[in-house]
Amino acid sequence: MDPTVQLATYPVLDERIIILRAGDEVDAVFIRTARYNVLVDTLATPALCRQALGLLAEHMAARPLLVINSHMDWDHFWGNAALDRGVPIIAHATASDRLRQPTARKTLEEKKRKRRFQDVEIFAPTMTFTGEIMTVHGGDLTLELIHTPGHTPDHVAVWIPELRTCLAVDAVEFPIPEVWSSDPADLRALCASLTRIRDLQADYVVLAHGQSAAPAVVDANLRYFARLRGRVAGLSDVRTDASVLAGREGFRLQDMVTMPTDMPDETRAFYEACHRSNLAAVLQACRAGVAFIGDDFDA
Repeated sequence: MDPTVQLATYPVLDERIIILRAGDEVDAVFIRTARYNVLVDTLATPALCRQALGLLAEHMAARPLLVINSHMDWDHFWGNAALDRGVPIIAHATASDRLRQPTARKTLEEKKRKRRFQDVEIFAPTMTFTGEIMTVHGGDLTLELIHTPGHTPDHVAVWIPELRTCLAVDAVEFPIPEVWSSDPADLRALCASLTRIRDLQADYVVLAHGQSAAPAVVDANLRYFARLRGRVAGLSDVRTDASVLAGREGFRLQDMVTMPTDMPDETRAFYEACHRSNLAAVLQACRAGVAFIGDDFDA
């Protein structure tokens, strides 16, 4: 069963930004500009997207709708199928590459075993950009779509300079983000994306998971990877299996970050799996002698 979408915000967040919260699953974001209504992500199903659009009706007026797909993870873009076919959907060009992979169809087939995903169809972005930044000029607000790979190859964050607000989506996550693969290049990309977001010096960093807009989460994510680097560098043998190491005192997730005491067991298990993936990537980087986080950020 789909969660219920609710409108949310954070203290002092500009009223032109509205959080669309699908329970504990994911947050999408709506931005009202002078020229456009902008929806960043369409949630996990067409039904959820329709819920969100219904809740937003009184905020949208007669402005055209633009949609930004931050990346091609199912919980962020499977709601695309609910959109009118004339609505532009913008993503990074590498999103198209992801959708051509067999894993995109395989994930859908697996999810369709659950009733809530029965009407999902993969509806791809209609506009893509290459390079690091695409700018949307909204009149009163500027939206800079910044390619921030590492969590996924196609990930995009949105920077709104007039409001000092970054929609970091999954590049920043509480308690930890997850790297795309054990390839050291992906680990370097994720840490570089975190550093790039930190260097924006945003007043607000809005997450898709973790229900936070605190810029301090960016520093906490960077410290986590710095701690991983330090702990793994101290090993006598970096050929240790990540799954084994993740259960060893000093290398457990709770040894790296402070975990909420009220976090549900299912959510904790998810982030422990993310931690094992991250640890595998750090081990691989150390084996290859690849630096993945700058020495200017200490654990």
